[in-house]
Amino acid sequence: MLHDKRRLLLIAGPCSLESESNCRTVAKELRALADRLPELNVVFKGSYDKANRTSLGGVRGPGLEAGLELLAMVKKDYRFPTLTDVHGPEQCAPVGKVVDALQIPAFMCRQTDLLVAAARTGRIVNVKKGQFLSPQEMRFVVDKLEGAGAAEIWQTDRGTTFGYQNLVVDMRSFSIMAAFGHPTVMDATHAVQLPGAAGGSSGGQREFVPVLAKAALAAGADGLFMETHPDPARAVSDGPSQVPLAEFPALVESCLRIWKAARA
Repeated sequence: MLHDKRRLLLIAGPCSLESESNCRTVAKELRALADRLPELNVVFKGSYDKANRTSLGGVRGPGLEAGLELLAMVKKDYRFPTLTDVHGPEQCAPVGKVVDALQIPAFMCRQTDLLVAAARTGRIVNVKKGQFLSPQEMRFVVDKLEGAGAAEIWQTDRGTTFGYQNLVVDMRSFSIMAAFGHPTVMDATHAVQLPGAAGGSSGGQREFVPVLAKAALAAGADGLFMETHPDPARAVSDGPSQVPLAEFPALVESCLRIWKAARA
C-alpha cells in the first residue's frame, strides 16, 4: 500500500512523457524536492498516450512501449513509484507490470471492463471522477473497483462541467468521497482547464492552480495531482494548465503548510 496518512500524497510530473530528456529534467527536480521534504509522498506521473486530444492532429505521446520504458527509467534512476493512465482493458496487464498505480481517465470512470481490468493487476487504481458525475455517484465507481478486488483505490476530482468550456470544483466533494473509505486527491491542474477553448485544444488558467490546491487541502483532501513542465509553452499537451517547473517547489511547499495546518 502506497498511501501514508502521515505524508502528503503528491502525484506530479509532465502531462505527456514527451522525451527522456524532459522526464529526467522533471524527475530530477522532484527528487530534490522529495529529499528536502520528507513529509511528501511523491508519485511520478506521465502519459504515454494522450488518447482524448481535442483534435485528430493533436500529439499523443511516445506510445505504450516507449512510454513504459521511460517510466521504468524514472523508477530505477530516481527512486519514484510511478503512475500512468490506461484507456482500454487490454492495456492494464502490460502497464501493471511496470507502474505502481494505474489511472482511470475522468471520461472513462464508469467503464466497467476497464475498472475491473485495472483492479485485477493488483496495482493501485487512481480513478478520476468524471466531469459529468456528482461526488455521491463515485460510490458506484468505488463499488466496482472493490468488487473486482482492487488492492488500493484513490479518488481524484477535477471538477464538474459548469457551462461551456469551464469546470468548477465543489470543495464538499472531498468530504463526500472520503466517506467511501479511500483517499481523495485534488487534480489542481486539470481543474483549471478550459476544455476545447484554444481553437482545437484545451486552454487553461494556471494562475488558479495554487488557489484550488490549497482550498482542497484545507477542505480535507489527502493529496494533490499537479502537472509540471520545464517550459509549458512548448509542452505537447496541456501547456496552459501545467505549472512551470521553476515555480513548482515553492508551490508545493506552500501547499504542504496548508496540509499541516488543516491537520493540526
